[in-house]
Amino acid sequence: MNETEGLRLRRLNRPQVITDDLHEPRYKGTSTYSGKVFRVTLLSLGCFLLLPLLVVVLILESPIQPDVLSLSEPPVMSGCYEPNLKLREAERLFEDQVVGPESVANIGDVLYSGTADGKIVKLVGRRIHVVTRLGKPPCGSREEEPTCGRPLGIRAGPNGTLFVADAYLGVFEVNPTTGEATRLVSGGQLVGGRRLSFINDLAVTRDGRKVYFTDSSSRWQRRDYLQLIMEATADGRVLEYDTESRELTVLMENLRFPNGIQLLPDEESVLVAETTMARIRRVHVSGLNKGGMDTFVDNLPGFPDNVRPSSSGGYWVVMSSVRPNPGFSLLDFLSQRPWLKKLIFKLFSQDVLLKFVPRYSLVAELHDGGVCTRSFHDPHGLVAPHISEAHEHDGSLYLGSFRSPFLCKLDLRRV
Repeated sequence: MNETEGLRLRRLNRPQVITDDLHEPRYKGTSTYSGKVFRVTLLSLGCFLLLPLLVVVLILESPIQPDVLSLSEPPVMSGCYEPNLKLREAERLFEDQVVGPESVANIGDVLYSGTADGKIVKLVGRRIHVVTRLGKPPCGSREEEPTCGRPLGIRAGPNGTLFVADAYLGVFEVNPTTGEATRLVSGGQLVGGRRLSFINDLAVTRDGRKVYFTDSSSRWQRRDYLQLIMEATADGRVLEYDTESRELTVLMENLRFPNGIQLLPDEESVLVAETTMARIRRVHVSGLNKGGMDTFVDNLPGFPDNVRPSSSGGYWVVMSSVRPNPGFSLLDFLSQRPWLKKLIFKLFSQDVLLKFVPRYSLVAELHDGGVCTRSFHDPHGLVAPHISEAHEHDGSLYLGSFRSPFLCKLDLRRV
């Protein structure tokens, strides 16, 4: 072997040194295949999850047909409406003995209320006595409400009797001693071409001759009140019943969820809480302005429920849901987005949505012109959630609730 051939052989057998600068050989198609598998799997999973949602959105009909509302920006909660914790000083009464005592009335020192199971009860000391039952049992479920009954507004009449507005069964006069109940107006009947579907609250003149009451909707019943709030259609009315002539008259139409009602001292007009619009209207029921309507207070910091007189000459207004400013109001946000309301009711049942209803309670005393003079709050509803009415008696506010299993009492001399 010569020298030239030996050099060539040594070059061929020289070991290869692997460094970081050397690139590993690429095998075309290996990583691309695993990536395709991942993308296909992810796409399939997304379609599997989204397909039912698309079916719901495109095929199912929404149970509500909401209107577009124009609500003003909520007022800043300052001054009279400055948040406080005064409602937390309230005392709970009859806890777990009475459910949903929405409205309260007194004859002398005896208190009366209606309950979620269709009863009219007398509240004496720490005990509850049943006065009468307006409907028929069984009671307790949403489906049973129309036959069981749901007493909402309750007032003391001039002759020691009680006037009761039942959401389904009608307007009654009840003798609290004997329990005898006389039906004055039947629920469900056609009046002015529309059905009385949701009788809510009532007010009675001092002589007991005229009864004014609200019919919150001709389309929705009380058990569907959340649909009514979200739909916000103007199908509510104020009606008058004459106890002598037995004539039933429609006084005002096209209101959005008319709720609580209160006679003014001159008995020529009534205040009506128009819940969905966050305002209180004044409807003229007699005198020269009969048939007219104006606004008592507009753009409240919450959605009003019942209205009751205060001892100082004003009115106690309960706001069952608050429009926090600063903060976020869901109902204000949804008011301009009917498509979103439809979608929500396609996806969720009322029972599910009720779990998200805020517990914030607000009671305000308003005077002429809607001027607020004081307010009581419970921001998280820790003591007095879901308040529907504030009834003043003997220096205290008795706070009714449409959901809570108790009645609350707030001593006005301590707050």
